[in-house]
Amino acid sequence: MRKSKILRETKETTVELEINLDGSGVFKVDTPIGFLTHMVESFAKHGRFDLNLKAKGDIHVSYHHTVEDVGITLGMAVLEALGDKKGIQRYGYSIIPMDEALVLCSIDLSGRPLFFYEDLGLRGKITDFDFELIWEFFKGFALESKSTLHIKVLSGKILHHVAEACFKAFALSLKQAVSLVGGGIPSTKEYL
Repeated sequence: MRKSKILRETKETTVELEINLDGSGVFKVDTPIGFLTHMVESFAKHGRFDLNLKAKGDIHVSYHHTVEDVGITLGMAVLEALGDKKGIQRYGYSIIPMDEALVLCSIDLSGRPLFFYEDLGLRGKITDFDFELIWEFFKGFALESKSTLHIKVLSGKILHHVAEACFKAFALSLKQAVSLVGGGIPSTKEYL
């Protein structure tokens, strides 16, 4: 089974994350940010990743550091769990509706960290969660997992629906990309 366990500690946050890429969607998520907890739970459930996450951070300053560091730690854990990447699909994509929202996500576990994001300029809060922190989470993931990640909001008005569609599309795309299809390294360079 492809698993990893990461502990990331900074002056601003402590994040412990354990993931099993070949799981069934069993999760235990504990963060001080309710909406972040909800999104990470949705990611684990819909991607069918077994996930244990415990995060603490300086939320009295801002949610920014905790949200970003959870994304960073998830990226580190996925990269470690993938090992040499032999036999993986490599690419994954999904278009997910969530009521009026529609989000496209595409990922390449290429070894080249790039992140592209479009959200129609949507801004505001989901309860006390700043919507633009979604960008920080996925950017942290893309850079630390060394993947190319595209997320594009095609339509949407209700920020909760848009954010949830982003996480669900990401979950399904990542699950497809990490799936084992056999063979060697999926690259003509024989390296990812």
